[in-house]
Amino acid sequence: MALDFAAGCMGGAAGVLVGHPFDTVKVRLQVQNVDRPLYRGTFHCFQSIVRQESMLGLYKGIGSPMMGLTFINAIVFGVQGNAMRRLGCDTPLNQFLAGASAGAIQCIICCPMELAKTRMQLQGTGEKKSKRKMYKNSLDCLVRIYKKEGFRGINRGMVTTLMRETPGFGVYFLAYDLLTRSLGCEPEDPYMIPKLLFAGGMSGIASWISTYPVDVIKSRLQADGVGGVHQYRGIMDCVRQSLRKEGWRVFSRGLVSTLLRAFPVNAATFATVTLFLLYMREGQECGLQNCEAQLQPLQPPPENMQAI
Repeated sequence: MALDFAAGCMGGAAGVLVGHPFDTVKVRLQVQNVDRPLYRGTFHCFQSIVRQESMLGLYKGIGSPMMGLTFINAIVFGVQGNAMRRLGCDTPLNQFLAGASAGAIQCIICCPMELAKTRMQLQGTGEKKSKRKMYKNSLDCLVRIYKKEGFRGINRGMVTTLMRETPGFGVYFLAYDLLTRSLGCEPEDPYMIPKLLFAGGMSGIASWISTYPVDVIKSRLQADGVGGVHQYRGIMDCVRQSLRKEGWRVFSRGLVSTLLRAFPVNAATFATVTLFLLYMREGQECGLQNCEAQLQPLQPPPENMQAI
């Protein structure tokens, strides 16, 4: 289990660095005011952020996922690996159940982390240097929210996070298992790494598509209250207001940037985790074989030598 946690940590760090700019674009598109939209689409949003806020604008709020996603991936891959060992049989259903349980448990860290990330990503929109910063960093953001709204405040969006992460991670691990089996990702395969990258990337896309509408609502609820103005009374009120103003298309806002981010992030994450586990387990097996060779009992000398 320790190897699963270590592998998850490495995969999480790789994923954050690759995908955070697209996540910033996704959040901006999801929560922008439909009556006065700042961005016309994914690429316009990307260009506007770079032009108005510099490249650093794309990395706003990265502190929170850099701290949190490393632990989240460690929890996810650790819990999923442990759940699979307890379930015993490696079947698609068990892969889904193990992934879903891992997704549910990591929400404890994921929800506050994404709240801080969302608030930081929205801070100073359109400004290269924010004249008045509400939050100094992700930790300061959580501390201020806690002081103002208490424990409930830092867990804003917890129900929607559970609704997204539980089935989402089930689909994530199920898709990866099915793809790696069908592609034949064996250690001796010279094309194993490209196959792992493809399987990981497509698993991420499948996971996001399966729960994306819930993510839109989660982002809106977590962004609600910035500046002291609350627009939504709860999940259903947010759904009703969003549908009334924007129609069904609201549930696909930011989807393009999410999928552009999902493939490289999850390709890097799954390939890193799988290769790390593979090499570490090979190292452990070699170590055990060496130990066994050293601990072989001494053979008694041949009879003719005993006679001498």
